[in-house]
Amino acid sequence: MLDLFSSGIMSLWLDMAGVRSAAPNAVSVLAWRGGIPGLVVAEDLAFGGIDAANPDLPAEAAVREYLKDLKAKHLIDGNQGIWVQAGMQPLVSQQGTVLMPGASLTKIATSLASLETWGADYQFETRFRGTGPIRNGVLQGDLVVSGGGDPLFVWEEAIAVGNALNQMGIDRVAGNLVVTGNFRMNYQSDPVAAGEGLRQALDSRSWPRDVQAMYSKMAPGTKKPQVTIAGSAIADKFASSGHLLLKRRSLPLAEILKQMNVHSDNDIAQILADNLGGHKIVQQQATWAAGVPAAELQLINGSGLGVENRMSPRAACGMMQAIARNLQTTPLTIADLFPVSGRDKGTVEHRHIPRSAVVKTGTLDTVIALAGAIPTRDRGLVWFAIINRGTDWDSLRAQQDIFLQKLVQQWGTASTLPLAITPHIDGARPALGAANRSDILLGG
Repeated sequence: MLDLFSSGIMSLWLDMAGVRSAAPNAVSVLAWRGGIPGLVVAEDLAFGGIDAANPDLPAEAAVREYLKDLKAKHLIDGNQGIWVQAGMQPLVSQQGTVLMPGASLTKIATSLASLETWGADYQFETRFRGTGPIRNGVLQGDLVVSGGGDPLFVWEEAIAVGNALNQMGIDRVAGNLVVTGNFRMNYQSDPVAAGEGLRQALDSRSWPRDVQAMYSKMAPGTKKPQVTIAGSAIADKFASSGHLLLKRRSLPLAEILKQMNVHSDNDIAQILADNLGGHKIVQQQATWAAGVPAAELQLINGSGLGVENRMSPRAACGMMQAIARNLQTTPLTIADLFPVSGRDKGTVEHRHIPRSAVVKTGTLDTVIALAGAIPTRDRGLVWFAIINRGTDWDSLRAQQDIFLQKLVQQWGTASTLPLAITPHIDGARPALGAANRSDILLGG
């Protein structure tokens, strides 16, 4: 095990954490038996309700004060979970290894499993084929759409496809619109309903008001497609004939995940989980990649809807660190996949989380959760997860923000933003891709 550290893994972890510290002692090395590479497992030695081996005294005091304030304000109901660590070193834990409803912290697991499976640059592909020749502007046959799992194929995408078909000289389809593969339109999973939405979008002469309103926000000069389909939208799992007309590539996975996490979009998360093979695959991939014990992550879906999605605060931190680790071989950082306080809108827009913190929020029924990383002067990147149980959402969020602010006050504000959380992707733009792209490939 000591050879593992000397092989450079220790250096890699400390660089990712944004802090250099002394090499681990024998106890820390043995703590790897807990199964979390890069995460030293604190023994659950209880004192005053806070569990940790050799806790960081300022962090312990901050947690005690935080829990005291919650109780005084009658904000807590049931278990309250907290885990804080700096790089590889656990600082303090309050029921940090206990399973709790994680709400949208579940999207951390979905993000990690997606990255492990496809990679940050992966693009889902939707193909369009014709089953007949094109004569005098008419496709003599069916238009077949073969879905590739794009979770963000929305009105803008369909409009771009319609304009591309017009450019190819197609303004009418004599046959049907045949839907095959994994195609969703505006998150609609029913293939016939998705096909009807696509059919409507292809012909601007039949646009309802909501499409007209969306079109008005697209880039100036965007044309309005006019492709009439004579037949119906039908589903055929085995349709494979026809010649390739064009294919549409999605935004890169990293940008899809950014939009999903900034807005905590349940539809995108569930589509990604379905593409991966379901919640069990997400759970397996995430626990394996993060080294999280299987007992500390239990999912029923990929979005976090439902209190049956449960995780420990320690597992949330482990998965966030695993994502940062995954991205080390790319030009991206974890800030390119999650909202950044003071920069992005969405779920963090009106909060007072310390500036430049990279976080994921979670809200569901009596659950208010927050996990991520904050840059500090003395401790480098501090990773944390907070899972509160209570009904006063606004007050619980405010108390979480104050708790993190106090940690930064104790450890100081980082003079420069660590490279590990320097963002590159703009999370402020709408979660719609076609207006920002021109990646339709004609004829394959």
